[in-house]
Amino acid sequence: MAIILKKGNSFNITKKEPTLKKALIGLGWDLKEGNALDLDASVFMINSKGKLPQDEYLIFYNNLNSPDGAVKHTGDNRTGIGDDDDEMILANLETIREDITEILIIVSIHDAEVRRHNFGMLTDAYIRIMDVETKREILRYDLDAEYPTNTDIEFGRIKKENNEWIFYASGIGANKSLEGYINIYA
Repeated sequence: MAIILKKGNSFNITKKEPTLKKALIGLGWDLKEGNALDLDASVFMINSKGKLPQDEYLIFYNNLNSPDGAVKHTGDNRTGIGDDDDEMILANLETIREDITEILIIVSIHDAEVRRHNFGMLTDAYIRIMDVETKREILRYDLDAEYPTNTDIEFGRIKKENNEWIFYASGIGANKSLEGYINIYA
């Protein structure tokens, strides 16, 4: 049974799941009736200086693989229709570059400002981590708050601290857009 986290909780992946090597990071959401949104999951692989070591360490719909091959986005879901995960990221924790200390997981709404879209138009948003090899869900964080004015949300972070990977359930809403995050971390 998966561990259920609340906003602000953390989970030490290395200590509590020592056999986990390949993780599936699943992100899901449902649209409130009558809404159509294009949400985009993005991963920022950040070094100890708080920056992307190269632009290609931003993994998103336009760059599906990290240069080291450790993180892969499975593709853009433009409708959010269907059960289970809407977008997925695969991460091989053993092969991530040594200088990467953080994996930041952001979901943003495509053209949110132009289309006047926000996260208040959806429900049941979550992030979960599964063990790829055993197909077992390890943890889940359901965003329990609504974000009626936000166009992007930091769902979670996976940080390397003392050589251990720790997941942090963030749930931080913002209005930066993907470009705003790029300006911070590039």
